[in-house]
Amino acid sequence: MALAARLWRFLPLRRGAAPGSRVPAGTSGSRGHCGPCRFSGFEVMGNPGTFKRSLLLSALSYLGFETYQVISQAAVVHATAKVEEILEQADYLYESGETEKLYQLLAQYKESEDAELLWRLARASRDVAQLSRTSEEEKKLLVYEALEYAKRALEKNESNFAAHKWYAICLSDVGDYEGIKVKIANAYIIKEHFEKAIDLNPKDATSIHLMGIWCYTFAEMPWYQRRIAEMLFASPPSSTYEEVIIFSFLYAVDPNFYSKNLFLLGKTYLKLHNKKLAALWLTKARDYPAHTEEDKQIQTEAAQLLTSFSDKN
Repeated sequence: MALAARLWRFLPLRRGAAPGSRVPAGTSGSRGHCGPCRFSGFEVMGNPGTFKRSLLLSALSYLGFETYQVISQAAVVHATAKVEEILEQADYLYESGETEKLYQLLAQYKESEDAELLWRLARASRDVAQLSRTSEEEKKLLVYEALEYAKRALEKNESNFAAHKWYAICLSDVGDYEGIKVKIANAYIIKEHFEKAIDLNPKDATSIHLMGIWCYTFAEMPWYQRRIAEMLFASPPSSTYEEVIIFSFLYAVDPNFYSKNLFLLGKTYLKLHNKKLAALWLTKARDYPAHTEEDKQIQTEAAQLLTSFSDKN
């Protein structure tokens, strides 16, 4: 009825017809032929049957378009609800430490166009690559796979801070297989994406911590690598231990949020020959509750560093 009412409004009034009467009528003439019929400034050539068929086709086309819109809108709502459900499941598995189950869940949707789903798949691929039981060959495949997912996430949404963050992380991982020249060249891109992630979300502690890691990497770069960098690039990437402190402590939303951040601060203060503050942060790292394999590794390394410089005193 709504459709009929809409179409009815568009039919012109017959000349001399009372308002409400919108049925077109032809003028007198020879049988089977209709001359020009004037309808309030409109002209329809041909017989009324042709006009009626045209009207019917228009109505069906309009109905088809309206149906298409309804179906399309319903499909979008359904797809959005499904993605949100998948993301909820994925976040639960991530928080539970179910690395392989998380990867298996997200890998089913690797052709997705959703940036939120794709960066989570990049993270899951990387996490599986880092498992101790993952072979070196499989690890390499997963590292490159993770970079591809992160790249696609970034292409789908350049305003997504997590897409920038995980693209930078995955690009850094790939550097281990590409050689020193590519690794140094990628360093500029990695820094740019960490900075973009921080700009988009200044409260993300992980992005800030990773910027600190970047600074530490180039602050402690061995002299021979620095020499190579100077030969290859007019202005090679560089940093200082003071900049590490700025990102890992002064800019950090919560310096205690991550065992690796505590460990990084401890190592940095050692480089700056401040053993008192080094001992403080290394002790925090050693005593940090271990939730992951990485936490356990950090506990061991922090304990070893504490022992090594304590023995020298």
